[in-house]
Amino acid sequence: MDISELREEYTKGGLRREELAADPIKEFELWFQQACAVNLPEPNAMCLATVSATGEPSQRMVLLKYFDHQGLVFFTNYESTKALQIEKNPQVSLLFFWTALQRQVRITGHAVKISTAESLKYFTTRPRGSQIGAWCSQQSSVISSRQMLEMKFDEIKRKFQNQEVPLPSAWGGYRVVPHSFEFWQGRTNRLHDRFLYSRPEGEFDWKIQRLAP
Repeated sequence: MDISELREEYTKGGLRREELAADPIKEFELWFQQACAVNLPEPNAMCLATVSATGEPSQRMVLLKYFDHQGLVFFTNYESTKALQIEKNPQVSLLFFWTALQRQVRITGHAVKISTAESLKYFTTRPRGSQIGAWCSQQSSVISSRQMLEMKFDEIKRKFQNQEVPLPSAWGGYRVVPHSFEFWQGRTNRLHDRFLYSRPEGEFDWKIQRLAP
């Protein structure tokens, strides 16, 4: 299969330094709103990269659930592969790729567990089926069949019938505290616009630099 001729010219727009917000969270919020405005499927989908204790990288798609100046929050099973890797090495990377806008945002930072109270606050907003699912799946573990998973779901469903589903002890959120943001806008002739926000440790203001494509 020859895919060498698959290409697209990027013509949606450009980035100028003087148009960027001084605060990368403000710029990210604007870009996120624009991604939502064009009705992209799951604009909050992001690729999370972690690294094992032996240096082996691992990536998967997760959903951003909220963000503010403290960081970006996602939820998972604390016994999953991603959680075990974060425990050993909290340095992570996030990537948003919004193809309809020909844009990417890459974020590096360190992941920290949020409080149980904060996890519970979000957990209560989940559909009941998702709440039950958090109880019945030992994420990343080997299972014998789909049938066993569905049987476990039915068991938990019966267990919590006619009552609120409590927060599982092994489920909760992580906040990615950002170290850097890179905003990427596709341009013609592959001369893309890239701007890096970085902040040296201990400093308050973000430094903005244009990167070569």
